[in-house]
Amino acid sequence: MSAIVPPPVSVLIVDDEPQIQRLLTITLEANGYRVTPAVDGKQGLATAAQQRHDAVILDLGLPDINGLEVLQQLREWTQTPVIVLTVQDEEADKIKALDCGADDYVTKPFKTGELLARLRAALRRANKGPSDDEPVFRFGDVEANLAERRVTRGGQPVKLTVTEYALLRYFILHAGKVLTHRQILTEVWGPDHQEKTAYLRVYLVRLREKLEANPVAPAMFLTEPGVGYRLAEP
Repeated sequence: MSAIVPPPVSVLIVDDEPQIQRLLTITLEANGYRVTPAVDGKQGLATAAQQRHDAVILDLGLPDINGLEVLQQLREWTQTPVIVLTVQDEEADKIKALDCGADDYVTKPFKTGELLARLRAALRRANKGPSDDEPVFRFGDVEANLAERRVTRGGQPVKLTVTEYALLRYFILHAGKVLTHRQILTEVWGPDHQEKTAYLRVYLVRLREKLEANPVAPAMFLTEPGVGYRLAEP
């Protein structure tokens, strides 16, 4: 009896640069992915609606529709992972893309190895089943069991305040994903606290002191300068 071979992971590339399309197609197909190209926003949206894809790589500088608008329209009906790939490297552009629902952001020129790693991370997050809604997160000697609301370091219980635990839980549920200051503040403190980044900095310092091996050079709670923070995946 022959084994059932799963279909390859399908990636939709929405980018109007032929050289980028060619590079991405060669790179992804060499790593076992199936690629569908789209050269502008309208074609990208139509293709996404007509065919199922496991992930989308989206340029922001499209010739017909702004990439952010394409992203917003996609997020109206699908949670398929979207990685923004663009020459726009201003912090404001990154924040807008992430706030609109992008799962990650890579600027051109880019290293193919990094892009593949970010794609794999986005796919892992998307493929988590219902049993992973309250996961056990392990990083070094830190273990956080969300189902039991228990956090340990080196086997010893770590006491967290209600807010510290809520912040840690939000990071764990989005491990590996860049989270903007606004996203974190809205989810943990509420919409009235979107601009109070000082709150966030204070609590990040506390979590680092309680959970990081070296709080001065954190390995878990990583800073994305000018954008937000990211919890490193184990």
